[in-house]
Amino acid sequence: MTESIAAEFEVLDERFADVGGDKRVERIHHGCRWAEGPTYVPAGRYLLWSDIPNDRILRWDEMTGNVGPFRAPAGYTNGHTLDRQGRLISCEHGARRVTRTEHDGSITVIADRWQGKRLNSPNDVVVRSDDSVWFTDPRYGIASDYEGHQAESEIGNDQVYRLDPATGEITAVADDFARPNGLAFSTDESLLYVADTQRGHLRVFEVRGAALENGRVLAECSAGGLDGIRLDTAGRIWAATHEGVHCFAPDGTLIGKLRLPEKTSNLVFGGLKRNWLFMTASTSVYAIMTNVRGA
Repeated sequence: MTESIAAEFEVLDERFADVGGDKRVERIHHGCRWAEGPTYVPAGRYLLWSDIPNDRILRWDEMTGNVGPFRAPAGYTNGHTLDRQGRLISCEHGARRVTRTEHDGSITVIADRWQGKRLNSPNDVVVRSDDSVWFTDPRYGIASDYEGHQAESEIGNDQVYRLDPATGEITAVADDFARPNGLAFSTDESLLYVADTQRGHLRVFEVRGAALENGRVLAECSAGGLDGIRLDTAGRIWAATHEGVHCFAPDGTLIGKLRLPEKTSNLVFGGLKRNWLFMTASTSVYAIMTNVRGA
């Protein structure tokens, strides 16, 4: 039987006053060590997420509510997204690479080195409408054996990368982060938002073709470090924090919160109308139907 808790929406600004949804948040799964990387697959109406230390990807079926294994071992996978062909793009801590799961189930490596050096441990990933793949590469997966395999960084830096869809070339587009983590494009793709978990802030960059320009700090986190981020159709930025989800206006103002009882790692909008908010939080996965839609 699915458990639920009271939904705690906190309005901090009038721009969040009309945001809401169900009166209760469902806990659709419990028993992970560190749940991360939720991705909704509309073609199958299911949710995938990573349980990193247990080295597995789990699958929740929307029609039945059942949870089962999708892939194990899974290369200590962290973040996921879908490309424009509906294929799963995954960041693997273990093999220090970004992969694509083809429609026949085979796995293609799309990024594992930059300038001949092994990546650190790709963390989160987004795909732009031009099919370019953008991902963060902090050292969490090589810091210990808990979320991957302990190793020294060959690159010596934690960067943000762009993978060119035509050539496969990997370019470092930002190199001045402490621990880059969640990332998301604005609704018109003119901006890229990137969370720096170690520094506890959200940065925004202007996207100029294959490059990023004029980066600046947009918002500071008041509850631990920021992790995964997503946008809704109004351009509001939803971010995972230690106390649940924080919602920022496009100008960086913290306008509201959805509190959860566990440290939250990531989130994604899903469902047929993209109005279900799925949140991975420490040992659990939570879901609430809202009155907003994911971008």
